[in-house]
Amino acid sequence: MKPERIDLLIHNIGQLVTMKGSPGPRRGAEMSDTGTVSGGAVAIADGVIVAAGPEADVRQAVAGLRTERTLDAEGRLVTPGLVEPHTHLVHGGSREHEYHLKLQGVPYLDILAQGGGILSTVRATRAASEDQLYEKARKSLDLLMLFGATTVEAKSGYGLTLEDELKQLRVAKRLNETHPVELVSTFMGAHAVPEEYKGRSGEYVRLVIEEMLPEVKRQGLAEYCDVFCEHGVFSVEESRQILFAAKKLGFGLKLHADEIEPLGGARLAAELGCVSAEHLLAATDEGLRAMRDAGVIAVCLPATSFNLRAPHARARDMIDMGLAVALSTDYNPGSSPTESLQLVMTLACLNLGMTPEEVITAMTVNAACAIGRGDRIGSLEPGKQADLVLYNADNPAYLPYHFGINHVDTVIKRGEIVVSGGQIVQ
Repeated sequence: MKPERIDLLIHNIGQLVTMKGSPGPRRGAEMSDTGTVSGGAVAIADGVIVAAGPEADVRQAVAGLRTERTLDAEGRLVTPGLVEPHTHLVHGGSREHEYHLKLQGVPYLDILAQGGGILSTVRATRAASEDQLYEKARKSLDLLMLFGATTVEAKSGYGLTLEDELKQLRVAKRLNETHPVELVSTFMGAHAVPEEYKGRSGEYVRLVIEEMLPEVKRQGLAEYCDVFCEHGVFSVEESRQILFAAKKLGFGLKLHADEIEPLGGARLAAELGCVSAEHLLAATDEGLRAMRDAGVIAVCLPATSFNLRAPHARARDMIDMGLAVALSTDYNPGSSPTESLQLVMTLACLNLGMTPEEVITAMTVNAACAIGRGDRIGSLEPGKQADLVLYNADNPAYLPYHFGINHVDTVIKRGEIVVSGGQIVQ
């Protein structure tokens, strides 16, 4: 149905990355097809894209309609809003006090076994009030938006009691209601075995299955369930039990898989039909092929590998074997304390072997599919939500090439300008 007016017409775009095509994720060679046009424009009405493409075509499509506002892109690059499919946004405290251990080469799982790592953040999160958690998370969400994110996944997992997990999820719900950025919540009560259950992981798994999952579902606080499947955390069988119970309750499934050891998480993600498997630094070819055949999206987290000085996920191999790859900051207080999606772009090119075009695909349409939003965000097409980013750059390669700064000039969410001139619009 043709609108009565155009609320916003963005014109004089240098390169417009549309990502037009199938609403599903791009795989293999498809990840290089970004649907980029030169000399583009985008017309928006009621928060939805009316037309996007060459400027002459867009102007013809909206001819005769009153235009309320125009925005001259001044030759800038424009992409769909960046989608962040994996964060631990809501948490208390920080972990710079462990930095010296990391610099000395103490392994991540050893720090966790000593009561540090995730368990340190659990103590800080339990001690924090809901308002304190909200304010801290809001500041990080502001930064994510300033770096171009318009939709963000947020996991719990730093409470590890029913009430503290619910507290984290309530904060995410409140942010989704008050912040311009759209949040997708994931319950991750199985992020670690809490100190009070040390040596009794089976009992904690039962608590997650019998008490936490049903209550989170009853209150409608999460869409997905995630588990940290790793040696010293949750075994493949424990992860299977939790995710199977979550699936029966109607949760979508995600999995922290094969991050440190090739435990078999990738195969489990394929077996259970997870929407995505995350990390995958140690995933085997067999596991990756199983994911490919099951349609599981590989979410790679190069900032985490960089910060842990660990081997990187084999994104180049994944793409070449036909997997759909998405990218994320993995924002969290321990292994990846950064909100910069543009840093991730650079690391993905330099350390994962991805091209700039593949990176943009991984941060838009593929990331949207990794959180079940591929039908309404991730590309610039008529009928899609009007989430866009305008950069102080004129082509995609410039973003990872000129690293260490923020290239974002303007962010538009649901047709509203929320960042302008690199500053949040109040």
